[in-house]
Parts: sequence; C-alpha cells; structure tokens
Amino acid sequence: GMTKPILTAEKREVLEGEVVKLRCELPEEEPPLHFFFRKTKMNSTPKEKYVFEPYRNFSVVEFSVEEGDNILQFDCFGRRNVKLEYEITEPSNKTLVTVREPFIKPTLNAKPTSNITEGDRIQFECSTVVAKIHDIEIILQKNKTILKSVRDEKLLKYAAVATLEHSGEYLCKVEQGRASKITKLNVFVSELFPKPILAASMSTLDENKELTLNCSISGFQQANFSILRKTSKGHIFLKNSRNLTMRVNVNDTGSYICKAEVKGIVKESKPVQINVYAPVSKPTLSVVSGLPEVVLGKPLWLICRSVMGTPPIVFTFYKGNEVKKTVINDTYATFMDENIGQNDKRGYKCDARNNHSTGRKASNILNITVIVPIMNASLGSMPYGEVEDGRETAFLCSVKEGSWPIHFRIFKKTDHEVLVFERSENASSILWHKNAVSRQDTGTYYCIASNRANVDVKSQPITISVILAAWQKGVIAAFVLIIIGGAVGLNLWWFLCKKKKGNECSALATNSTSEKLTRQHNDGDYYSG
Repeated sequence: GMTKPILTAEKREVLEGEVVKLRCELPEEEPPLHFFFRKTKMNSTPKEKYVFEPYRNFSVVEFSVEEGDNILQFDCFGRRNVKLEYEITEPSNKTLVTVREPFIKPTLNAKPTSNITEGDRIQFECSTVVAKIHDIEIILQKNKTILKSVRDEKLLKYAAVATLEHSGEYLCKVEQGRASKITKLNVFVSELFPKPILAASMSTLDENKELTLNCSISGFQQANFSILRKTSKGHIFLKNSRNLTMRVNVNDTGSYICKAEVKGIVKESKPVQINVYAPVSKPTLSVVSGLPEVVLGKPLWLICRSVMGTPPIVFTFYKGNEVKKTVINDTYATFMDENIGQNDKRGYKCDARNNHSTGRKASNILNITVIVPIMNASLGSMPYGEVEDGRETAFLCSVKEGSWPIHFRIFKKTDHEVLVFERSENASSILWHKNAVSRQDTGTYYCIASNRANVDVKSQPITISVILAAWQKGVIAAFVLIIIGGAVGLNLWWFLCKKKKGNECSALATNSTSEKLTRQHNDGDYYSG
C-alpha cells in the first residue's frame, strides 16, 4: 500500500482575510500522484481542493480565511492509478490553525433613530474596533452607491437633509487587506408634504387663446410655488406663483411643471403637455410628375400640401366623392391611384385638418387627362407598289388608337435611316403627298407614331418601286425602231448593189480609183514644190 502523507502549514496563526498555505508530501512515492486537501471548521462541511502532480511527489495549495473562521483543521491524502484502479493513502496528520480577527464587525447608527421626517437633518455613524489601524477603510453605501469612505480611521460620519429618497437600506463595510465585514441598517423617512399637482385649463388649444396653469398640494397650503417650462436645455422659469395665465402661440407648445418648497425641501410635479395649434392653410393638390395627366395603365401619384398649420395634420384624398386614403403627416401626404380607366372623368381633391377648432380645409378639384398610348401604326401608299416616274405618290400613316396630338414621322431605309416627313396632328392619321417621284425614291418606307405617352410605335415597312412612264417607254421604243430600220435599209442597199450589172459597178469603182490616184499625185506635187 501507499505510505501516509505528511501535511505541514506555513503558519499556525492567521488573520481573517489572509490565506493558509499548506504542503502535502508523499516522500516514498513516485509521481504521477493525485493530492486532496481538506479544510474543516466547527459544525460545517469540509471544503476540499484537488491537485494533480505529474512530476512531483508533493503539492502546495492555499485556503482563504473567511469571516467567522476561528479554529481551522486541515488534513490531506493521496491517490494513484494502479492497473486501471485507484490506490488511496490514509489521511495525513491533522494540523490546527488559529484565526484572529483584524477588526470587529462595524457598528452603524442613524441619528435621529426614529420619526425622521423630510427636512430633518439625518446623520450616519459607522465605527469599528481594529488591532492595527493602518490600511483600514470604512465605506458607507446605499443601493450600491458609495456615499462616503475614509481610510486609516475607526469612525465614518455622513450627514444630509432627509428626503423621501433617503429611505432604504444602508450598508457599512470595513475592509483591511483581504478581510471584509459589513453591517446593514434600514431607515424610513416620513413625507413632509406630497408632490404638487399642476393642472391646466386645457391641454389642446388654438393659438391666441388663453391658458391658465394652477399648482396645488393636496391638504397643504403653505409652500413656495413656481411654474416652469421644460426644454431640452433645462427649465425656463415663468413665474413665482401657484397660478399663471397667458395668451399662447404655437411656440408655447411644450411641457410644463411646477415646484413647491417647504423647509428647504423642493418637490416637482408631473409634467403637463400643452399643445397650441395654428390652423391649416388651404391645401394644394398636384401630380408628383408635374402635368395633370397620366398614361393609361400607369399609376397616378398625387401630392397634397398644406404649407401652414401645426402638425400632425390629417390628409384625406377623394376621387369624386369617394374617400380613397387618409394619411397623418407634418406638411404633405401622397396617394397613388392604380385604377384609372380611359373614360374616367372623376376629379380628385384632398382636405387637411389638425386639432385647431376651424376644422378641415379642402383643395380645388384636380381633373386629370388620361393619355391613351399609340396602338398599331400602319403605313400605306397610293398607288401601292409600283409608281411611274414623275407621278405623284401619297403616303398614309395611321394608328388604331391613341390620344391626340400624335407626332407622325416617315422614314426611308437606305444604308441608314432617313427622315423624309414629320408632322404633329390632332388626328389619328396623316397624309403625305410627294410630287414627281424619281428612280431615287425607290426603296422601303415605314412610319413611327408617338404621343405624350412617350412610346414610339413603328409600322410594318412597305416597298415602293419607281418605273418608267408611258411616254418614256414610247420614246425608247421609237428610238429602237429607228435603229432597227436604219440597219435594215443599209443591208438592203448592200444587197441591191450586188445585184446590179458588174460593169456599172466596175466603172464606178474605176472612176473612184482614178480619182483617188489623181488626188495623191496632186498632194505629192504640193509637198515637193
């Protein structure tokens, strides 16, 4: 078996707040070893600490000495693993350690001890008896807030004028080193007078109306009153009185309080909210995009504005006499109508109101033009297909549906798009007359129609071929006939010439030859001379 461990303590006498350092040793055993330390005080369950030592046959631990510890007993035992089982030593020798108090539990008193009323002066005293005054600290707390603290002194004093907030639990704590002791005391402060109540003649009123504020204390008359207005930067003093009457404007909207003072105790009422309203101005209703029109099938956005009036303002939108939407906002509201028909003739209006007594004000009626987008553009010509050179041609561009005015454009396709005609008309079609077409006008044409819906609708293309006119064909035919007739006449002459007598032809040929020779000789004579 394992040998009995040896336990030693660094000190046999310690103070509260200090630590006891222990060493447990198994001099004849080989690590790794498991050590268990136990701290036992009278009538309590032992506290145990465990340490594993893989390379040593001893271990050292510390136990803190707590308030209330007096005589402490310590022991230890060891353990090791042997073939998947534990082998445990017998307990070590028991070591006793005596604990001394560095100071006694503090005493906390309040004066007066009872019947404390608001306005009374209350004093707290916290004291202790200490062996060594060096490094001792006394702390007075309420609700975890430190009211006062002193160092290296045995007595703490704290005084204040009692208020209801001084009721509650107080704690006096004495600390020295690691030692700490506390004492608690409950204090009750009676109310001298209740909080004042501020009453207003009305909380919502029109501008230029009269407002009266009255401050009072239930069952209590003798007090110094003041009325103030609360702002983000603090309180604005209005009057030292329990009553205040004034004519208000919108800038007087805000939160008001009153204060009451008795025997140096000041109490504040709950705030009263006062809202002063200026009337709304006549609202204006318009289309968000600007023009009073909408494209069929698109939503219509309306905005209702009231440039004057205290918010919040309630805006109501109407289509005809039907309520469409109610919005609460500061100066404007918007409404979207997605259900607009082509023949929808109902006008729109809005009204605005706030809490001013004048009630609601209505806008003028807004009539909306519904723009029907262009549908099915088509292009035709007269004559269609082939046109004689020099003749007049008419192009007709028309749409099946669409709001006027309609912008018509006719293009000719070449290596690029060429605009040949453009016009806007309050009609569903346009007729373009082109006088005296030429061969250069042969090609493909199409038209594009658009209106304020800003959608271009393109027609199917048509092809125009410019052909020769009838008289041009006659001239060409006559010219061809002349050429053919000349050729036939020449051939006939040649044929007849062959048929004549040979001598006539020969003589004719001889005469011709002699004439040529004579001319040559004459020429030679001219150049030689």
